[in-house]
Parts: sequence; structure tokens; C-alpha cells
Amino acid sequence: MPEAPGFDPGQLDRLIHAPVRLAAVSALYSGGEETFAALKKVTGATDGNLTAHLQVLEQHGVLKVRKRFVERRPCTSYRLTDKGRALFRDYVEMMARMVREHSGEAPG
Repeated sequence: MPEAPGFDPGQLDRLIHAPVRLAAVSALYSGGEETFAALKKVTGATDGNLTAHLQVLEQHGVLKVRKRFVERRPCTSYRLTDKGRALFRDYVEMMARMVREHSGEAPG
């Protein structure tokens, strides 16, 4: 099957294209700030797997981590940085363009 004109799958940002990272970034984009427990529920990832993915996103400046105590219990939460919000918007726009091109819809 020939590729759609203008869409290059190699241009997808691999940093957020991984399923666990994409689910986490999507939840943070729409939810603002989420706890580790909430992201674990959304992604379905194990503690270790989610931690590794979130660390990658943090190292690349996609999200910020906030650690605090709530009723004497540690609580870690995450929110997207401006860079993270822009990466997600760009990713969604690229996917929308791919869908339009494959469906024959006019841009816009």
C-alpha cells in the first residue's frame, strides 16, 4: 500500500509515541496534574514500567514532577511542561493529518 502524500511515519515523535508515554501525556494534557496512582490506572502499566517511562519524559523536559506529603503520606504528581504540551499538540496534529490524507478529506 503506498504511503499517503505528505505523511511520513518516521516524523512521529518517538518520545511520546510509545503507548504508555502517549497515554500518560494524553491524560496530563487533558487533566492538568495527575498523581502516579492515577497515571498507573490510565496506562495500565506496572509501577516499575510507569516509573521508567515517566523518568524518560522528565529527562527530556516533557513533564515536571512534584513530590509532597498528603496526610503524612508521600504523594507524587506530574504535569506537562510547555514543551510537553507543544509536543502533544504537534503529535495530535500529525495524526489528524494522516487520517485526513488516508480518508481523502480536505485539509482544515
